[in-house]
Amino acid sequence: MARATSPKTKSYQRERWATRIGLVFAMAGNAVGLGNFLRFPVQCVQNGGGAFMIPYLVAFLLLGIPLMWIEWGIGRFGGKYGHGTTPGMFHYLWHHPLAKYLGAIGMALPFGLIVYYIYIESWTLAYSFFSMTGKYMGIESRQGMAQFLSAYQGAVSNEHFSNIGTAYVFFVITLALNFWVLSRGLVKGIESIAKVVLPLLFVFGLILVIRVFTIGTPDPAYPERNVLNGLAFIWNPDFRALTNSRVWVAAAGQIFFTLSVGFGAIQTFASYVSRKDDIVASGLATAGTNEFVEVIIGGSIAIPVAFAFFGLEATREIASSGAFDLGFFSMPIIFQQMPGAQFFGMIWFLLLFIAGITSSVAMAQPLMAFLQDEFKIQRTTAAMLVGGLAFFLMQPVIFFLPYGFLDEMDFWIGTVGLVVFAIIEVVIFIWIFGADKAWREICAGRDFQLPRIFYYIIKYVTPVYLFLLLGFWLVQDGVDVLLMRNVQEANRVYIWFARFLMAGILLLMIFLVRLAWQRKHMIRQQVP
Repeated sequence: MARATSPKTKSYQRERWATRIGLVFAMAGNAVGLGNFLRFPVQCVQNGGGAFMIPYLVAFLLLGIPLMWIEWGIGRFGGKYGHGTTPGMFHYLWHHPLAKYLGAIGMALPFGLIVYYIYIESWTLAYSFFSMTGKYMGIESRQGMAQFLSAYQGAVSNEHFSNIGTAYVFFVITLALNFWVLSRGLVKGIESIAKVVLPLLFVFGLILVIRVFTIGTPDPAYPERNVLNGLAFIWNPDFRALTNSRVWVAAAGQIFFTLSVGFGAIQTFASYVSRKDDIVASGLATAGTNEFVEVIIGGSIAIPVAFAFFGLEATREIASSGAFDLGFFSMPIIFQQMPGAQFFGMIWFLLLFIAGITSSVAMAQPLMAFLQDEFKIQRTTAAMLVGGLAFFLMQPVIFFLPYGFLDEMDFWIGTVGLVVFAIIEVVIFIWIFGADKAWREICAGRDFQLPRIFYYIIKYVTPVYLFLLLGFWLVQDGVDVLLMRNVQEANRVYIWFARFLMAGILLLMIFLVRLAWQRKHMIRQQVP
């Protein structure tokens, strides 16, 4: 059976993280993204307020933390054989020809994500500039801000934007920044930027939290409209929601989304870790950092300030209409009603941009690592190849945005794909490779004893939870989504295009994996 080459036969040295704090910052930057500030508070309000935190914490303990350790363990295991991506990792965990092709999903998901995520990320950079220059100042309604965003995206034309040109410029800038960081390598690029931007994100977040808590009561005519009541609006529990399976599914989905588990990027970052490093503590530090940003900072900005300015009913409507309404429609209006509107608007959108770029850089790294490890391509060349391919595939996302193209990709990649790939990696690592060997791999180099109960959670509870999660989705929504029952007839051709694009990305990754293994086979035949 074909085996990957040993690292002893390689003529180059794989990169390593320079410091543990740099590794934790890079991993936390991978997890901290737009979902921490936009998605979490909206999910909380939509799913029972404070009661949502019960299934959220359950999912964190039974899914998030175990999957974090599983992916760290898989990554470090693959790294000692010279593999930074899941095709090679799965190949060594399960000596079956199918294993490496299942691993191709772990490259298709993160690359597919950046195909649309970087475009959204570019909006935050643009809006930071618009805040600083006061471009949207004077627009005082959500409908007006919605028109502003639609014109920016090229869907309509108005006095603010006549075409998509401005959005395209910011998209190119954002794409270039991402791949400039990647071209600098692991330490000088990803680790260096994480050490700078993650503390900056904390600073910006705390500035906004302090400003929110000093707003008081914006309109004395409505004394009930204040930040403390806004916090109560999020955290006041509606325990009736706990009987709804959708709330549990939503909580688990948020944990996947916020911790970036199930994508394949954590394994790549962990492949640069040595066996003597404590991945148990590093995984906990990563998850803890992300949860602080999401629950404490993210939960204290958008919804409470919206409640203080708009009141209960309007805030509930904002939360139910989607995360983008909150970030791009409502927050600019709120900032205009505060002293220092342009400054705080700029800070808000810079916060989102920083959160976005730390995640998108991480998601581009698996394909970068594959080209470097398997084809020995230099990192600058690999960055150009990955960036060029991403640029080409982003064009339909940009120009077909009004027809649901981006939303379709986000659903399959950012929701269903994560659960499916998590099931695959748990089955291979825990049940095929073996739970005892997997446990030893996770615990190697640990600085403290991991409670044995997590062994049983990882072996039994986590996989059952994942299968139930996928099963609930199939029963509740799966058939309707597959048959596009809720899609407008005029948009169906674009939805099919999005699905074909995603299938094409997966097939491309499978082809690259096959090409890499053929190359290995040829090299072995040439060795005397």
